[in-house]
Parts: sequence; structure tokens; C-alpha cells
Amino acid sequence: MASKRVCCRWCRKPSIVPLQAQTLRCPACNGFTPLQINRTPQPNGNDCLPNYASYSKTYLNRADFSRHNRPMVAGVIFPMQPQVRVSSAQGPKRALLCGITYKEHEQSLQGSVNDVMLMKKLLVERFRFPPTSIVVLTEEGDPSHIPTKANIRAALRWLVKGCQPGDSLVFHYSGHGSRVRDRDGDEKDGYDESLLPVDYQTEGRILDDELNATIVLPLPKGAVLHSIVDSCYCGTFLDLPNVCRIDRQGFYIWEDHRSHVAYKGTSGGLAVSVSSCDDDQNSGDTTVFTGDAMGALTFTFVQTLEQKPNLKYGDLLLTMHQKIHAAREKVALGSNERPPLQEPQLSSSHKFDIHSKPFTL
Repeated sequence: MASKRVCCRWCRKPSIVPLQAQTLRCPACNGFTPLQINRTPQPNGNDCLPNYASYSKTYLNRADFSRHNRPMVAGVIFPMQPQVRVSSAQGPKRALLCGITYKEHEQSLQGSVNDVMLMKKLLVERFRFPPTSIVVLTEEGDPSHIPTKANIRAALRWLVKGCQPGDSLVFHYSGHGSRVRDRDGDEKDGYDESLLPVDYQTEGRILDDELNATIVLPLPKGAVLHSIVDSCYCGTFLDLPNVCRIDRQGFYIWEDHRSHVAYKGTSGGLAVSVSSCDDDQNSGDTTVFTGDAMGALTFTFVQTLEQKPNLKYGDLLLTMHQKIHAAREKVALGSNERPPLQEPQLSSSHKFDIHSKPFTL
């Protein structure tokens, strides 16, 4: 079969792939590289340098490949930050919590740091996560833990590094999400979902393809990853192959989101994502619950687990739906405009009975 030599866009390791291949899953770093790009022929026959100018800027910021650029948000240049210092802890429970407020940005968020603190308290007090095994990325405090694109990537790799059967991993993200045109044909709706690091204006987004390759694909059998995502357009934030559709009476079906282009599952482990809304919905900060700004998903997720121990997945999802719907109606009574529609979503690497499987972290 005819083949060609291409390089991983993350680690630059060359691989041999069939001529008709549309994507490369790097065997070295598990990074995802779309291959349908116009490539610049090299005089030595090495086809490792794609012509990134052919990419749409809405899909991939060329600054992703320009490491001399300094991070910028809201037009303000950030000083170069020290690289994130992640814990060396490799115990059976560890978590990455990322909350981004986008200070000075016209669309800044007020509740992201509150969300992270709520989640950390839940993990430590309710689920016995060691504080030394929790990495927190916010714009507050330690400069080395600012949620830049480079720091988020490094922390994501730390989360799954050395993962073993029996490990419980948690990734919590509170910040802006966005949608961009899918360029490799692996999305049913034609859009990739993405998170926006604090320096996204110069460094670009982190696509769901990369999130899947980094923290989903490496999960070994017996390991479990839970992702709690509080942002807009995040229903399939991890690109998991099964999406649960449930009504208010608890009837549900698993919708098939498998891709014919690339494998989106794990290496035997279980990955579950709880998201604040569907891929075409918005979510935002609210003060309706306590008077302090916070994400509706994070607050109802934490409150439900604190008030009702030993829940099944279905109970958790339905209770969150009820709490958010009640809060939405409360806000609507005192406003001429209805708040953004958001319905918590559940997706998974494997199908299971949500009304019999206990929820635990």
C-alpha cells in the first residue's frame, strides 16, 4: 500500500501513514494531527512541514506554532510565565481543576475561581482526594499556575501520566468554550468544541480532539476519569463516543457519536463527562444560588453530591436538571429576558445503566 511520511504536530515525531489517511494518532505522544492540509514540498523529500497558511484562522490560530509570541488576553501582553510546577504525586486519586476569569476582557467571568474552590472542597472532604494530588490553575496566586495553553497542556499530561488500574482521575474546567468548524470529519454536527486558555488570543484554543487524545485514549483498563465541564458549547467536550439523552421522567437512550475517522475511546478504562449544556447551548455565571457568582453546573453538581450521598448517575443528572430549571424559572420571574438555556449533559466512553450504576469519584 502506498504511504507517506508525516510528523506529529505536537512532538514532531515522524510516522508512516497510508496516502489516503486523514488523521494521525501519534504513537509517541498520542497527539492528534489532521492530515488534509496543503503541504510544502521539502527539497530532501521530507513532508513534515505543513502549510499552515491554508488553515482557516477560526479553526487553528497560527500562533499555536509560534512559540516566540508572548501570551495576550484582552489586548494586554502577559509577561512570560514560569512553567507550571505540577505535583509529583502519583497516588490513586488525583485531579486537575482549571478556572479562568479572563480578567480585563470584555467577556470576563466572575465565578470561575469560586467554581474551582467548590470543587476542591468536594474532592478533599467528600471523596478523600489528597490536597497534594490536586493541581489548581487560576489567575490568582502562584504565577506558575496561570491557566495558559502551555500550562493546561502540561497539567493534562500530568493527570494521566503513569495511570494504573484502580486510579480515579478528575478534570474540572470552568471558563469559556467555543465551537469551530470540524476539518477532519470526526464530528457528527460538523463542529469541534474547544476550551479557551487565558492566552487564547495569541496561543489559540485547545480542541476536543486534543483533549481526547491526551486524557481519554491513554486510560488503561480499571482506571476511571470524570470530567466536569462548566462552559458554553461543551456537550461533547471530550469527544466521547456515547452521549446520554434523558428526559425529565428519567427515560434515556445512548446516542452513538463514534467517529469513522479516528478512534475516540480509551485503552480499556472508563471516561465519563458531565457538561453544563449541549454543544449548541450557552451557559454562564449566576448569583441566583448564593448571591456569589458561580457556574450553575458546578454549584448543582457539588450541592447534589453533598446533600445526597450514594447517588446513581441517573439521580445525579435528574437532580441537577431540576435545580437548574428551578433557578432559571426564579431568574425569569424578575427579568424581562430569560437566562441562557442550559441542560446538563452526560457522555461516556462506555454505555451503562445510569439508574443502577453508583456515582463515585
